[in-house]
Amino acid sequence: MATHTGGLTLEKSKGRKEREGGGPKTVEVRGLTRKYDDRAVVDNLDLSIQPGEFVALLGKSGSGKSTLLRALAGLDYGVEGDGELVVPENVSVVFQDSRLLPWARVLDNVLLGLRGADERGRESLAEVGLAGREKAWPNELSGGEQQRVALARSLVREPALLLADEPFGALDALTRLKMHVLLRKLCAAHQPAVLLVTHDVDESIVLADRVIVLDEGRIVAEESIDLAQPRSPADPGFAAVRTKLLDALGVSL
Repeated sequence: MATHTGGLTLEKSKGRKEREGGGPKTVEVRGLTRKYDDRAVVDNLDLSIQPGEFVALLGKSGSGKSTLLRALAGLDYGVEGDGELVVPENVSVVFQDSRLLPWARVLDNVLLGLRGADERGRESLAEVGLAGREKAWPNELSGGEQQRVALARSLVREPALLLADEPFGALDALTRLKMHVLLRKLCAAHQPAVLLVTHDVDESIVLADRVIVLDEGRIVAEESIDLAQPRSPADPGFAAVRTKLLDALGVSL
């Protein structure tokens, strides 16, 4: 399915498209621009994400991170450009707020919009460590548990692309570390392509295969993370990558 907005071709691909100069891509962005009051928040941006690849997106506030994510999610119809934006039909989004329906029980939240999938929903809750909590109300769960339900809701649909907009930003440090381990485990099991928006440099290195730094709507740095999992900030290789990313963000230690 393709539509056209401001010269930009927006396409939802059922399969994975083959591109010149590489193999199949889950996401292919060419010439993406988004303006607000004549200011380009995303400025002629190009980006490819491979099937199963985990990409983290860093940048200062206002650099265009969440704007790019909304465009990939199909939530922003004001994007424009002379290129194209190709994403899978099956995309899930996880936000910083779990966005659970307070009047629906946990299993009903996981299966929102799905019918006849109760067993899949229970399996998904078990994957995130919430087996037996199917009939709980959202207000009976901790913040970390609510985010686990949000992850279950996203992954029960077996998305080809998972978009995560600072999903752990509101959690305490210990819970966030546990969620990092869980997310890597879930991604290994389901193998979606992932685009994670975060302000946390260490989080990006712990989780991602590749880290991209945005500044004023443009990619200013990109680092492949070739460190074995699990990754520790005590590792000299970890520290070296952190220094490069902080430099790209304009932070000198």
